[in-house]
Amino acid sequence: MSKTSSRWWLTEDSETVVIDASPEAVYDLVAELTRMGEWSPECARVEWVDGATGPAVGARFVGHNRGGPFKLMRWSRGGHVLVADQARAFAFATEEGGREGTVWRYRFEALEDGTLVTESYHVDWIPLWARILDVPTNRAKELCEGMRHTLGQLKAAAESVTVPSL
Repeated sequence: MSKTSSRWWLTEDSETVVIDASPEAVYDLVAELTRMGEWSPECARVEWVDGATGPAVGARFVGHNRGGPFKLMRWSRGGHVLVADQARAFAFATEEGGREGTVWRYRFEALEDGTLVTESYHVDWIPLWARILDVPTNRAKELCEGMRHTLGQLKAAAESVTVPSL
């Protein structure tokens, strides 16, 4: 369920799923942001920039997104990795107007039968035009639906990996 602050457009929420794979395997899929387009309904692709070649704290990237009616809206947004703790946590911030806009976090908890994965977001700041657009679109609801889709796709990908037998 979405939580709101005194500013209605600042929201945060989370979704969880159990994946039949090790925390290391699931972390590796999530942390390789260039694969985000395979799971996310909004992110089309991500590329590492400014010399970054993979997930590390401070690594910069640009995400290319599509959304809105019939996925006709297109936009790109820069970001940087905040946390890269193998098999435990991964987090990144997208940037809006030269400041952190939304922070996305993934937590990985080992279970007997796999990994509990929690995806969460926290909107710190969005520009005025996005606040206005959020009124008719209910962006918080879209983000929650997107997290459920992303985790479902991630689960399917992680559970389809087969380990060769010796």
